[in-house]
Amino acid sequence: MAILRLGRTLVVANPASHSGKGAEAAERARRFFESYTSATESFELVMTEGPEDAKRLAAGAAQMDTLIVLGGDGVIHEAANGLMALPADARPALAVIPMGSGNDFARTISATYNDPELSLAELLGGRRVSIDLGHVTNELGQDTHFVETLSFGLDAAIALDTTDRRAANTSQEGSMLFATSGVKVFSSGHKGYPCSLRLDDGDPQELRALILAVQNGPTYGGGFRVCPDALPNDGMLDVCYNVKVPSIPRLLALFGLARSGRHVRSRVIRAERARRLQVEFEGEGIPCQVDGERFEGRRFEVEVEPRALDVLVPARCGW
Repeated sequence: MAILRLGRTLVVANPASHSGKGAEAAERARRFFESYTSATESFELVMTEGPEDAKRLAAGAAQMDTLIVLGGDGVIHEAANGLMALPADARPALAVIPMGSGNDFARTISATYNDPELSLAELLGGRRVSIDLGHVTNELGQDTHFVETLSFGLDAAIALDTTDRRAANTSQEGSMLFATSGVKVFSSGHKGYPCSLRLDDGDPQELRALILAVQNGPTYGGGFRVCPDALPNDGMLDVCYNVKVPSIPRLLALFGLARSGRHVRSRVIRAERARRLQVEFEGEGIPCQVDGERFEGRRFEVEVEPRALDVLVPARCGW
């Protein structure tokens, strides 16, 4: 099997990821590269110390060939946004050692997560591909890219609750954490959030959004297959939204079906694909999450940026 050469390599590690196990994983990565010197031309490992550190470090990585991010979806989101601040021809390839609670981007690229040695072996045996990114701008001109997911309404409130609970060191992880947050949030948001949605050049649709997810990859919330057919290299964004407001028992049933992607068979749900979309909500304080991070606003312009980043994926990645 051919070994992928990583060239000049920067490893950006979040030591707090996976309930503090990121620090140990980072040391394992350091020992790995010190032992396998032929894998890189040079390598440097830097620990993040707070929010936006990964974004800043990635934005300064123009002289690198490979940026390896060790952590969860939040730090991957930061790093991708940092890379997008660089000219296209100066961006290093993005690689990940997934160490998180949700690990949805890892699922998208068929990567092993929370096992740093195996993740490193997959990197060296993997291949380089180009992926799309999503881009969202609010009415204030604030913008960000997303690697995996953007959502509004009830599902965003659930995702943000999981982020808050992780910060409070909950013992739950992945889909179990997302499910218990869902039950908690349902009582306050089950009537939906009035909004207007327009896909590409289509007519605006008036909705009461319970679920309004815009996906670059198929999952969010630690494996919930909200847009089960989404691919990050097809030049499109997948959009899942409700066209009816179901009863609470039916809503709970749909929530359960979303774990395997079967919710899209319901007449309550519509699954579409688009290159751009506009969303406008009637009120303020609408829950919105981007790769699990808060993003505020009332009006949003969303578009896909095709082939925005080169990413290293395991050989078994199916796209």
